[in-house]
Amino acid sequence: MGTFNKLPDRLLKDFRRSIPADDSEKKILILGGYGYTGKLLAKHLLAQTRVQIIIAGRSEEKAKVFAEQLNDPRVSFRQADASNFESLTKALEDATLCLVAAPTTHHAETVIRACIAAHTDYLDVQFSSKKLEALHCVAEEIKKAELCFVTEAGYHPGLPAALIRYAVAKLDVTESALTAGYLNMQGLPYTEAVDELMEGFIDYKAQVFKNGAWTKPNSWDMRSFNFGEDLGKRLCYSMFFEELRELPDMISTLKETGFYISGSNWFTDLLITPLVFVGLKIAPKRGLRPLGKLMWWGMGQTKPPYVVALKVEAKGQLEEIPAQVDVRVAHPDGYELTAIPVVAYLKQYLDGTARRSGVLMMGHVADPARLFNDMQKMGVQVIESLDLFPPPVTDNL
Repeated sequence: MGTFNKLPDRLLKDFRRSIPADDSEKKILILGGYGYTGKLLAKHLLAQTRVQIIIAGRSEEKAKVFAEQLNDPRVSFRQADASNFESLTKALEDATLCLVAAPTTHHAETVIRACIAAHTDYLDVQFSSKKLEALHCVAEEIKKAELCFVTEAGYHPGLPAALIRYAVAKLDVTESALTAGYLNMQGLPYTEAVDELMEGFIDYKAQVFKNGAWTKPNSWDMRSFNFGEDLGKRLCYSMFFEELRELPDMISTLKETGFYISGSNWFTDLLITPLVFVGLKIAPKRGLRPLGKLMWWGMGQTKPPYVVALKVEAKGQLEEIPAQVDVRVAHPDGYELTAIPVVAYLKQYLDGTARRSGVLMMGHVADPARLFNDMQKMGVQVIESLDLFPPPVTDNL
């Protein structure tokens, strides 16, 4: 034991990490566990961890059916209504963490309060300004209770900040780090999550960090990104995620950062998208579902290759030489690319290396190198390159 205690901090950390974490006594309740994303989360958690999993949702029968389909002694089921504080608090009684995979942003405060009351950690895969407001209102209470509440997890938001941190670690100085997303899926299943997508249009912000300052929320920026040989160059439009806001403070040399999303197809980009923006301004409640269905249909009218990708282009210096780091992650299924990063992060959470008290964002708290390494093992394509641009050698003779 004496030798163990005298190991250097770096070696001691690696030694502890090499010891398999005993997470078999921990329980993760998946709220919305029989939904499309919830099912993928459950399957990957069973394959990657030893935790016990509770499939939960409003329908006890649906939770039971899926739990039985998984055919694993670590899986159980419960009825849990996200809109009912008592129901949810009871369901969370012995849970270590509540994994929110259901479109419950309208009940975000109830879910958050239930987790605090049950003294249960929390993680969500939702994109919602209302949810963030609800979390920030009780941030101090969460921290005092020594609970870990992780938000903005998944593909985007979730991966952009992690990708930037991953690329930054490969440079000595980073001046620019831009991320871009591309989504093209075949046979997109319509789910209630589309309602949340439409709510994102209502709160849409387009700001980016440029010349050392954030632009105005409604100031659009357009750029072309090369997504690789299979996708080529794509025109992308700026889109803001809260996880990006703190990055200039975290990376002091950063003068430019932001996220950009590629268009779907000319019909959706030029006709449906403007119609959705106008329609949601005129009738934000009544237009939500029909406009959501229209947008979802338009996004499905695409041609191969069917892939969901996210990349970062980071520019700066390495050993005083101008350099650029490009990293692309991709998967044929966007729902998989939502579930896999969450499970990769949860592996860090379960062994304690990425669990801290307070309200956290997945892209800030996860170890990026380990995150992408585990994602690659789980079927996500990760391609990276480092290019150096030394000054030309001049002939003084």
